[in-house]
Amino acid sequence: MFVLATLMTLLQQASGTPYVTGGDSLSGTDCSGLVSWVSNMATDRPVFGDRFNTGNEESALLARGFKFGTAPGALVVGWNGGHTAATLPDGTPVSSGEGGGVRIGGGGAYQPQFTHHMYLTVDPEAPEDAPPPPRFLVDAVAPAPPPPGPDPAEAAPPPPPPDAAPVEGM
Repeated sequence: MFVLATLMTLLQQASGTPYVTGGDSLSGTDCSGLVSWVSNMATDRPVFGDRFNTGNEESALLARGFKFGTAPGALVVGWNGGHTAATLPDGTPVSSGEGGGVRIGGGGAYQPQFTHHMYLTVDPEAPEDAPPPPRFLVDAVAPAPPPPGPDPAEAAPPPPPPDAAPVEGM
């Protein structure tokens, strides 16, 4: 499961990102793009590139392990036919399109306009002292693996010391 600090780092980087219909990058996103990022990160999926919309949100959340309803201390998503937002396990609401782009704060998942709610339970044992979260660059490239070393099975045995007695059968 995810660590809340890592999720907050992503949201702080995205805060103020403009509202862009169908957007899926730190250059801009809409409400369902933002909720896709949050649910993707919470379920160990790549943050970008696997987004859903309010029309297929229920099936997308079910596929990510969400359950119907709400629960305290859980990641909660609320939506209707045209808007969606989330509330983080610590109660922080997040949205995009409520008076601008990505915003930490606001109504979150518990807005009265939302007719559907789903939640994802959070592991209370998740380590809070995890290593610092990575920056979420869209075009990040993983470093190349080191070149393979010599195969120990193919290495020649070392020569015997000069003063060693000959071994019978060699």
